[in-house]
Amino acid sequence: METLARTAAHPDRFSDRHLGPSRDERAEMLDLLGFDSLDALSDAAVPNDIQLDRALDLPDARSERELLDELAGLAALNETTRSYLGLGYHGTVLPPVIQRNVLENPGWYTQYTPYQAEIAQGRLEALLNFQTVVSDLTGLPIANASLLDEGTAAAEAMTLFAGAHRGKRSTFVVDARCHPQTIAVVQMRAEPVGIDVVVTDALEAEVGDDTIGVLVQYPTTDGEVVDYAGLGERVHEAGGYLAVATDLLALTLIEAPGAWGADVALGSSQRFGVPMGFGGPHAAFFATTDGFARKIPGRIIGVSQDRHGETALRMALQTREQHIRREKATSNICTAQVLLANIAGFYAVYHGPEGLTRIAEYVHGQTRRLAEALEAAGHEVLHDAFFDTLRVRTADGLDAVAVARDEFDINLRRYDDGTVGVALDETVTDEDLADLVDAFGGTMLPEAEDLAEYDGPLARQSGFLDHPTFSSYHAEHEMLRYLKRLENKDLSLVHSMIPLGSCTMKLNATAEMMPVTFPGFANVHPFAPDDQTEGYEEIVDTLEEWLAEITGFDAVSLQPNSGAMGEYAGLLTIRAYHRAQGDDQRTVCLIPTSAHGTNPASAVMAGMDVVAVKVTDEGEVDMDDLRAKAEAHADKLAALMITYPSTHGVFERTIRQIADVVHEAGGLVYMDGANMNAQVGLCRPGDYGMDVCHLNLHKTFAIPHGGGGPGMGPIGVVEKLQPFLPGHPVVPTGGDEAIGPVAAAPYGSALVLLISWAYIAMMGAEGLKKASQVAILNANYMAKRLEGHYDVLYRGPNGYVAHEFILDVRPFQKSGVSAEDIAKRLIDYGFHAPTMSWPVAGTLMIEPTESESKAELDRFCDAMIAIRTEIQEVELGTADADDNVLKMAPHTVEEVTADAWSHPYTRQQAAWPAEWSRVQKFWPAVGRVDNAFGDRNLVCSCPPMEDYA
Repeated sequence: METLARTAAHPDRFSDRHLGPSRDERAEMLDLLGFDSLDALSDAAVPNDIQLDRALDLPDARSERELLDELAGLAALNETTRSYLGLGYHGTVLPPVIQRNVLENPGWYTQYTPYQAEIAQGRLEALLNFQTVVSDLTGLPIANASLLDEGTAAAEAMTLFAGAHRGKRSTFVVDARCHPQTIAVVQMRAEPVGIDVVVTDALEAEVGDDTIGVLVQYPTTDGEVVDYAGLGERVHEAGGYLAVATDLLALTLIEAPGAWGADVALGSSQRFGVPMGFGGPHAAFFATTDGFARKIPGRIIGVSQDRHGETALRMALQTREQHIRREKATSNICTAQVLLANIAGFYAVYHGPEGLTRIAEYVHGQTRRLAEALEAAGHEVLHDAFFDTLRVRTADGLDAVAVARDEFDINLRRYDDGTVGVALDETVTDEDLADLVDAFGGTMLPEAEDLAEYDGPLARQSGFLDHPTFSSYHAEHEMLRYLKRLENKDLSLVHSMIPLGSCTMKLNATAEMMPVTFPGFANVHPFAPDDQTEGYEEIVDTLEEWLAEITGFDAVSLQPNSGAMGEYAGLLTIRAYHRAQGDDQRTVCLIPTSAHGTNPASAVMAGMDVVAVKVTDEGEVDMDDLRAKAEAHADKLAALMITYPSTHGVFERTIRQIADVVHEAGGLVYMDGANMNAQVGLCRPGDYGMDVCHLNLHKTFAIPHGGGGPGMGPIGVVEKLQPFLPGHPVVPTGGDEAIGPVAAAPYGSALVLLISWAYIAMMGAEGLKKASQVAILNANYMAKRLEGHYDVLYRGPNGYVAHEFILDVRPFQKSGVSAEDIAKRLIDYGFHAPTMSWPVAGTLMIEPTESESKAELDRFCDAMIAIRTEIQEVELGTADADDNVLKMAPHTVEEVTADAWSHPYTRQQAAWPAEWSRVQKFWPAVGRVDNAFGDRNLVCSCPPMEDYA
C-alpha cells in the first residue's frame, strides 16, 4: 500500500501537488475498480514480462524551493555575454506586458491546438495577426501559422517545390551565403528522398530542366543585401521556384521578396520579442503564392462564419494538413511554435508599423555608425549594402574576435578566411557600440542624423500592417486589455480538464515554468562559446542521462524540436545504421494501420517505403499479418514503427514477440513515445526490445502545449545506433558517424528543456512512477463510471485500459447524433472535447492524465452521462431530430440572451445544463463554425481596410 511518508527535507512534496486525486480519493477509486493499491492496478494493466523490477535510478526529489534555487545557480553559470554573432539569432526586447500576460500566463501556454474553433477564437485571432504580419512584410498572399525553425522551414520549401514537380526534377540549388545550419538541415532532408543539393553562388549557378528551385538568404548570412530579381527570372524561365530565407525586421526597410519574384519567403520570427533561449523555441514563418495555398506545410488560420452567420476563425483547409495524408504527405509537421508565433504577432501589434520601422532604423543606424568608425580605423567593410550585419577584414592582423571577447565580453563571428562578422540588434546601446569600436582599435565618430534611414539598394516601397489591429494597441493599457480579451475567448487548463487522448494535457507547474524567463537562460545565443554556457551544458547532460535511465536506452539526442521531428530523426538513425552495415536495400517500414499519421509521413521523409500491418478487432497488431509482412520483406525490412501502449489505449501483451519478429527479419523497432505517460517507472522501451523511440516532452514531461507548440521530441537509442545521432555544423553534437542535423539549433528548443528537467527533478523516481500509476487509475476510473452509458471500444486482456480509452459513439449515428455533436455539446458544459474520430472514426478518445482531481473526473463523467440522456431523448423522439441541444451546440451568450428564442428546448437547458455551469460559466465566443464555408472562401490574413468602411 502507498503511504504519504514525508522526510524532514521535504515537508511539502511536489508530487503530492502534481497528482490530482488525494490518497483517500485514490483509495476510493481503486475500491471501485476492485484493487487495494496502485501497484495491484498497474500489475493488472501492464504485462508482467515487461515490468521494471526496480526503482528508477534518479536523484532524490527536490522541493519547489530547492529546484528554483538550483536552477538560479545554473543560470548564473551561463554568461549573458553580449553576442553579436547573428546567424539568425538576435538579441531582442520582449515588452513586459507581453512577457507577463502571454509567455508567463497559463491562460495562453496551457491551451491545446485549436481544433475546437468555438473555444479558441482568441489564439486564432492572435495567429491570424501573425499570418498578416508575415504576409504583409514578405509581400506574399498566403502565410501559415508557423513552423519549427528557419532551417526546417527551408527544407519544407524544398520539398514543397519537389512535390510540385511530381518527382520529375531532382536538383535544388542553395546559395552558399545562407546560414550554415540552414544549409545542413536542407542537405539532410534532401538526401533520403533523392534530391541533389548543390551549394554554390546562386547568382552564377546553372539553372536548367532538372532544377527544382533555388534557396537564397536575404540579407545574406554575412549581411549583404543582394538583388536576386534577375535570378528569380532565370529560375522561373527554367520552370523552377525561388525560396528566400529572410528577416522580418529587415523587411520593414528593404523590399518584400514577393515584390521581386519569390515563390516562398521563410525565416525565423525570433527577433520579434522572443528570447534567444540557446536556440529555441522560435516560430518560423513561411509565406507563399496563391498557387501553393493547398500545398503549404503546417496550418493556416482562416476566416469563416458560424451558424448565425457571424464572422468566426478556424484552422482553414484542416483536412489538408500534410501529416494527415500519411504516406502521401510531403511533410510530417504536426506541432509548430504557436505560443512563440503569438508573441511575435503581439510584438508587431504593440509596436505597429511605425514602431517596427523605428526599431529597424535604430538597428540600421547603429550598424552604419559602426561601419563608418571601423573604416575610419583602417578596416575594410566588405559590403556596401547591409541592414544590421557587417563583415569586416581587419587591418594589421588585429584579432578583433579575441579582443572583443577577452576585454569587452562580446562575442563576434569568425569566418574561415579570417574576416569578422558583427550582427547588431535592438538591444545595442551607444556604450555597446563604443566597446565594439574600441575592440577594433578605433574611435567613435560624431553621430550623424541621417544614418538611420536605409538608402541602399532595394529600399522598401510598399506599405505594411495597415489593418486597424496594428494601430490600436500601442498604449500599454489598451494592449493589456486586448490580450485579456483574446485570452478570455479561449478554454485552457485554467478553466477545466482537456481530456484529449494521445495528447496528455497534464499540469504544467508554475515552478517548472518560472526558469524559462530567467535572463541567464533566456538571453543565451545558441552558438556562444562552450565556456559561457556551463549551466546549459549541465541541463543537457543530466537530462540526457535521466531520459536514458527512464527509457532504458544507451544514449539520447535532444535535438529534434517536435515529436514528428523525433520520428524522422529516429528513422534516419536506423537508416544510417543499415547503410553502415552495407544494407542499403533495407528501405521497407512496417506500420500498423492504427498509427499516428505522422508515422508514415516521417517514414517517407526518411526515404522508406511504407507497408501497412493490419490491426485486430481487439485493437492489437495482427501477429499473423506482421509475420507474413516481415517474412515477405525480410531482405528489405528496415524498421517497424509502433506506438506503445497502442493508440487504442491498451498495453499489447505481444510487444516482445513483435520486436522478435522484426529483429529476426533483420529490421529494427521504432517506438512512437506519445503514450510514455503510462510507462515511466513501470516499464522501459529499451528493456522490452525497442531500438529507438522519441519522447514527447510536451506531453509526458510537462512542457505545455502552448496552443499548438512548442514541442520537443528527443530520441533515445540502443548502443549500436548511438554513433548516428544527429550532428550540427556549428556546435559539435551527435555520434562519431552522425547524420546531419534535423533542426537548426544543436539542442533544438533548448529553453523549454528546463521545464522537463524541473519536472523530473521535483518528481523523483517514486513520484514519476506514481504519476504513471495514477494516469492509469484515472483512465480506468472514468471508463468504469461511463460503463452502461457508452461502450469502451478496446480493453486489455484483463479488462483494463492503459492511460486512455476510446468511447464508441457510432451507434448514435442512426439517430443523427455524431461525435462532433457530442464534442460541441461538451463546450456548453465547460469542457474541451476528447480526441474526436481518431484512431477510429466516430469515436472519442479520452485521456484524463494524473493531474486531474477526482472531482474534475467526476464532473466530466457527469457531463458525459447527462449528454447520453440528451442523446436518448433524440433516440426516443422526445427531442427534435434537427433542432436539439446537441445539434445546435455550442450556445453563445448572444443567442441565449437574445429577445427571440425559437428552439423547442429552454435557454436553461442550452446554456446551463449542469449545476457547476451556474457557478462558473465558460461561454464560447462563436456558435458552431461552418468549416466548409471557410474552405470555399479562403481568407487567411486580417480583412482589408475596405471591409471597415
